[in-house]
Order: sequence, then structure tokens, then C-alpha cells
Amino acid sequence: MLGRSSESGDLDCWFKRLIVSGGGGKMEGPGDVMAGWKDLPMELLLRVLSPVDDRTVIAASDVCTSWRDALRLGITSISLSWCKYNMNSLVKSLAPKFVKLQVLTLRQNYRPQLEDDAVETVARYCHDLRDLDLSKGLKLSDCSLYALAHGCPHLTKLNISGCEAFSDYALVYLSSCCKNLKNLNLCGCSAAASDRALQAISFNCPKLQYLNLGWCEDISDEGVTNLAVGCPDLRALDLCGCVRITDESVIALANGCPHLRSLGLYYCQNITDRAMYSLANSRARNDAQMWQNSGHDQEGLVNLNISQCTALTPPAVQAVCDSFPGLHTCLGRHSLIISGCLNLTSVHCGCTFQTSRAGGATLAGDA
Repeated sequence: MLGRSSESGDLDCWFKRLIVSGGGGKMEGPGDVMAGWKDLPMELLLRVLSPVDDRTVIAASDVCTSWRDALRLGITSISLSWCKYNMNSLVKSLAPKFVKLQVLTLRQNYRPQLEDDAVETVARYCHDLRDLDLSKGLKLSDCSLYALAHGCPHLTKLNISGCEAFSDYALVYLSSCCKNLKNLNLCGCSAAASDRALQAISFNCPKLQYLNLGWCEDISDEGVTNLAVGCPDLRALDLCGCVRITDESVIALANGCPHLRSLGLYYCQNITDRAMYSLANSRARNDAQMWQNSGHDQEGLVNLNISQCTALTPPAVQAVCDSFPGLHTCLGRHSLIISGCLNLTSVHCGCTFQTSRAGGATLAGDA
């Protein structure tokens, strides 16, 4: 955080003197002179405002020039998702004030408001941005992505879920400029999330760890296979509703992404037992590799959604469950999701057997 440095004890002393004086009159502080609230050191002003909501911080930035300048350099995170009206105008007025923003949430919970000119203003002033949420931006076009590519190259997390107007050309360009992306949410971006876009992402963004491709129905095995090759550090991948993918996608992920912890395959009805056995076998192979390279065991899958994958059989799914102790079917933990697969009700995690054995031991002791 930028600004004039002050020791913690000095800040406490300043604050106590200011409260006692009622904010008026000059006060001799440790090594400085204050005339009132407007002369608060930036560190102290930020401490005073830290418990309040973003609306209060925005209002405080208009109190006086010194407060505006302090907040301009000191505020690094703002959410405007509470804004029901005039979000577009608000963003355009705030972006030039808060140039050190690293986290900006512009999720539109009420109705589409944000337009390209607001995102372009953010890109023009907020070059340190790392985390941006533009979800449900139904009025946004490719112009927004091109602006972000030029103005915010340090992005590591981007949520554009529900932004239906973005094209894959713009997404390809963005990936070529924002190469530090680790978390990307493309859920519902069916026009942007194509195999061509995934090929570009896999080439440009090797640090990617979290990717949501839910309901991007044009994605095929080609795109997912490229991801598995180019983004080996993937931790979580949501392919729910990607109806074109087959076992080949899951096999590529099992072979190429040893750190995968969460995989969503809801309604991927082309997935068969072959994919499940590939996942199960990957555990032993990855364990051996991790042991050889670092001496540490790896946890493996802890979340798997195969709801509505009706071609799967109990032995194959049980093999996955047995290979990954982090997958649970028991009540309260339930990280292996099999809703809509009535033939898989016999699949159980290790907890079930442990509970059964414990219950049997208790009954034997009572007898």
C-alpha cells in the first residue's frame, strides 16, 4: 500500500488526539502537524474505512482532495454488485479515481447495465488489475475484451460467465495478452469458448488452474485435449453440459493433468466406463510420478460430478471412488455426485464401509 509511512504507535496517537479534539484545531502529532480529519495519514484513513462497505468508501473519496488522493492510491479492491441502477456511469466515474485497483467485481445481479465504454475506462486507468468479474454482462461486446487485453495484461482471474456476445476471436486475442491467467470462468459463453479458443488458451496460458466451460456446447475432444497438453497445472475443470465431448477428453485429462482435483461432467452423456477406468488408473501412475519427483503423495480428485452420465456402470464408478479417497457418497460430504444415475446407487465411498465395520464392532461389544 502506497503513501507516507508511519509507525503503528504514531497512528494510534494521531487517532486518539483527533477524537479528543473533535476533528478541529491544529494538533502536534509525533513528527507532524494535523489540522483535522482532512489531514489524516493515508494508513490511518484506510484503517478507519476498512470496516465499512464499498458504498461508504466511494462516498469518502468525495469528502476532500486529500481523502480522494489517499484512497486513490490505497484502495485495491471494490465491488459494485450491489448497484441496481447506473452502474455504467458509476464505473466510468470511479475508474480514474481508484487507479491501484487489483480486484474489481462488476457482477450484475439485478439487470444488465454495464456497457463497453465502462470496461474500456477500467482498462484505461486500472493497469494493476488482477481479478475482474464481469459476469452477466449481456450488453458487453468484443470491444471490452480487446480493451482488457491492452490495458490489463496482469489479470490472473477473469469471470465473464453469461457474457453471450463475446466471440472466440476476442478470447483468442485476450489470451495472447493476458498470459498470467490462472482462473477463467467462461460458463455460458458458447460463442467465445470454441476449440480454437481453447487451443489459444492452452498455448498462451500455461499457468491456468481453474476453468469453467459449463454449457459451452461447441467444445469437442479437440479443445479439451489441447487444454490437457498445454495446461498441466489444471486443478478444476467444469465441462457440465459440454455434450460433444467423449471419453477421449477425460483420458487426456487423466494423462496430462496430475493435479486435477475437481471435474464436472454433468450431462456429458457420451462418457462411458472407459473414461472412469482411465481416471482410476491415473491415480496409481500419478502417485508413482509424484513420489519419484518430490517424495510427496498427492490427494487426487476430491470432486467429481457425473450426474446424468447414464452410460456408466457401478464397477467403473466404484473403481474411481476406490482410487480417490477424497471422493465421498456419504451424507454431508457428498463430493461424488451421481444424481440421475439410478443404476449407480450401489456405489459407495470408503466411509460407508468404515461405518458398517464400526457398527458391527459395537454390536459385537454389546453382545
